[in-house]
Amino acid sequence: MRRPATPTLPLALCALLCASPAGADEVTDQIDSARGAYSQGDLRQAVQGLQDAIVRIQEKLQGNYGALMPEPLAGWRAEAAESQTLGMAMLGGGTQVSRRYLKEDTGESVQVQIMADSPFLPMMAMVLSNPMMIQSDPSTKLYRHGAYRGTLKHEAGSDQWEISLLVANRILVQVEGQGLKGPEAVEGYLKAIDLQAVEKAFAL
Repeated sequence: MRRPATPTLPLALCALLCASPAGADEVTDQIDSARGAYSQGDLRQAVQGLQDAIVRIQEKLQGNYGALMPEPLAGWRAEAAESQTLGMAMLGGGTQVSRRYLKEDTGESVQVQIMADSPFLPMMAMVLSNPMMIQSDPSTKLYRHGAYRGTLKHEAGSDQWEISLLVANRILVQVEGQGLKGPEAVEGYLKAIDLQAVEKAFAL
């Protein structure tokens, strides 16, 4: 008589189950709970425990990503940073973190946004590799910030400015401003971003 097939978990989940915790915290507690359920054959409870651990890890990541956002410049205030992991149904996946800055006495506003593994990255790379595409749009110019290349977009007579940088070929950094008399505010916030820290935070 053939034995019934033993249910299996994905390799990534099994790796978590078998891994030894580095220290006691909420995440390792969830993994320990899942390991106990798995050893007793309660696979549904094991999966639930690991899913809870993944949620906690994602929350920690989002907190780390929020710390990448610069502090408000003098005379400005900042809203709380927001971060999210985009599912495949939303813009093809990737991670996005953003923060909005306001200067209430003048009505100026700036938004800093960092997107990793965004579906917009191939388009950005294609634009930067083909200057003819940039020259065809009079509102867009090539822009350099240290070793990083990108674009500066501004319609004549508009109070909106946008700088986009391609970082490490998989991260898009955008600083957009409205109600501005010039690019100084968007450039100021761009300079306040630690791009090396951004690269490290989103490293594979």
